[in-house]
This record gives sequence, C-alpha cells and structure tokens, in this order.
Amino acid sequence: MRAAVMPFDQSIGESAATRPLLIVLSHLRWDFVFQRPQHVLTRATRYCDVIYIEEPVFEGTELSHRTLMRENGVRVVQPLVPPGTPEADVIFHQGDILEMFVDGAVGRSLYLWYYTPMAYAYGHRVDADVVIFDKMDELSAFKFASPQLHVLESLLLDRADVVFTGGASLQKAATGRHENLHCFPSSIDVAHFGAARNGATLPEPEDMADISHPRIGFFGVIDERINLDLVAEMAAARPDWQLVMIGPTAKIDPASLPQAPNIHWLGGKAYPELPQYMAHWDIGFMPFALNDATRFISPTKTPEFLAAGLPLLSTPIHDVVEPYGTNGYVEVAATAQTMVEAGDRLIATRADTESETRRLAKVDSFLAGSSWDKTWAAMYAEIKRFDTLAPARSSMAAGRELVEASRV
Repeated sequence: MRAAVMPFDQSIGESAATRPLLIVLSHLRWDFVFQRPQHVLTRATRYCDVIYIEEPVFEGTELSHRTLMRENGVRVVQPLVPPGTPEADVIFHQGDILEMFVDGAVGRSLYLWYYTPMAYAYGHRVDADVVIFDKMDELSAFKFASPQLHVLESLLLDRADVVFTGGASLQKAATGRHENLHCFPSSIDVAHFGAARNGATLPEPEDMADISHPRIGFFGVIDERINLDLVAEMAAARPDWQLVMIGPTAKIDPASLPQAPNIHWLGGKAYPELPQYMAHWDIGFMPFALNDATRFISPTKTPEFLAAGLPLLSTPIHDVVEPYGTNGYVEVAATAQTMVEAGDRLIATRADTESETRRLAKVDSFLAGSSWDKTWAAMYAEIKRFDTLAPARSSMAAGRELVEASRV
C-alpha cells in the first residue's frame, strides 16, 4: 500500500555534507503495506540519506539490482537474481550490493539498520558506526521461517549497538539478551487516520457502496495471524453484520478465505485510501488468531482504528489487552459469541451521542502522547548518542579479502 509523500521541512535536518547514510536491510517489500518501517524511515530522511535494501527478486538472467525512488527520497534497492541461483551466490550478491553503497559513505557516519536477522548472513561483511536491530516481530514464529533465524539473531545481537523492540511482549522476551534495549511500540499518524472522523466529507468508495450497515471493518495483511474460523463464525452469528476485509493475502491460499453473503474481501488498498474506507464503517475489529505468530505482536492498526474514531473489537492479543483493553479503549473477546455481544454494545454506545462524545474524548487524551514523529526522534537520539561513542570505521579491505577467500 503506497503512501503520499509526507510534508517534512528538509531544511531542518543535517546539511548535505554531513548527512549520515542509513542503510536498511529488510525482509519486507516497501510497496507491500505501509507499516512501521515506512513510518520510521520516511521520517529518517529528514536527517539521513536512506537506502532500503529488500530481499532478492528472482528474475532475469544475470545478477544485478534496481533502485526505486519512494516517499521522501527513500531509495529502495531490489537485488535481482536469476531463478535457480545457488543460495550461497544469492547471499554473496546481496553483500556485494551492500558494500557498493557502503563505499559511498566515506567521510560521514554510516548506520546499518536490520529488520531481519537473516540479513546478517551478508551484513556482517561491512563495518558501521552504529548497528541497529529493530525487532518489530518474532520472525522465527512465522510460517515458513528459516531454521537459521535463531543462530543469525544471536550473532546480530552480539554485534548490534542498539536494539529497538516493537512492543512490550517483545521487550520482555528480549530482556537479558542485549544491554541496550529500547521499547518502541506501535505509534500513530493521528492527522492521517483522524480524517476518517469527517465521514460526510469523504466519498464512499465504489466497491463498498452496495454494502449495507452495520459494517465491521478490518484492514491489514491477511495471513496465518488471522483467525479465519472466527470471521466465518461471526458472519454466521450476525447475518445482518457486514464484515468488510481489506488487505492482501500472504502465505495462505486465497481459496481458504471463508465465503458468505456478508463477508466482503476487498483486497489491498493504498495507505492514503484507508481513512476513506474507515469513515464509512461502524466498528473496527482485529480477528487475530492466538498462535505462535501472534504471541509477540503489537498491532500498528490498534491506535489507527482509535484515531479514526472507530469503536474497536479485538481478540486477546497481549499487547492489545495491555494497555488498550484494560483501560477501556478496546473491547476484547476470545470467541465469536462474546465478540458479537461486545459488538452489540459498541453499536449501541456509538448511537448514543453523549456516550460517544465521552469515548472519543478519552481516546484522544490517550493518543495525544503518541506519534511516529516522537518515535523517530527518540530512536534517532539514541543512534546519535551511540554514534558519538563509536570509533572511526577501520578499513574493510582485509575483511573483504577473507570473504572473497571463503567463497572459493
């Protein structure tokens, strides 16, 4: 889901001669969904030149790469690899691309930012002033996770200067594994999602115009973290409810999605479009499965639903229960029956103007302390603090010779 360019004043940041180079190694496609990396890194461009290196794209007949320009000047790099290339050659090619960009950082600070420990298989080839691991998920618990993840994460934790975690559950699990841990849970672009509260000014999307109310909406990646049985059971329990599901599928067969007259799979939507859909929903819901893949998640969409003004239903994900559920911002339910009962209460509350006004005031007071701007500022302060302590990068020539020798 692509986002519009964010209106930052570039003049406030570092001068061109002193801007650090921030190279990001990620398992996530920049253009797939607009989430934590995009929120953080579009803000990082205010102070750094940002290069975002994705996992390889298997196409073509020779090893190469392409560069795409994205929001706020982020350069997205896609390694191109012919199908059938041996894994060792794929890893080596990724390292060659990384070194090519590192060579351009002479005379200024170099920050190396990992979103996946798998990238350490080639990222270890380069030196950096600050190495950052943003552990936004427990990737080893995801479907089709590599058995090498645990080993590479241990090596990365040994090398990283600072580790960020994407929520309280991840922070707790990582405690004791690194001495410089900082928890940065999901934040919020209030202005973007707050536009959904002005429903009268946002035209109804064409693919939703024929869907009746009440509309119970979800947006996000539809994968093994979504409880599809729960979606089907809710649809059966409340045939008058219209379940509107927005998002691309991943790692599951689209044919496995439950079908019913009141379940509407609308596919992926661009980030700027989301408020337009949410403005015409009655309730938001997050039907997450309770499994290994969701044990440590801190859904970014939780505060986004709230900023849009929507009452919200969720299954009992730990980082949703605390703080959102225990403080009354989200209705938490574990079964279809308890969820539809909670939904009935939310619909009734929303119809009561006085109750709805109190609810929104409480939500707004809570969200006032959060923003992706503040999250990035705190992250960058920690990076800069460590940068002042880092010794100058040594020559990497000897290390490269060892890497070349290991390939033979």
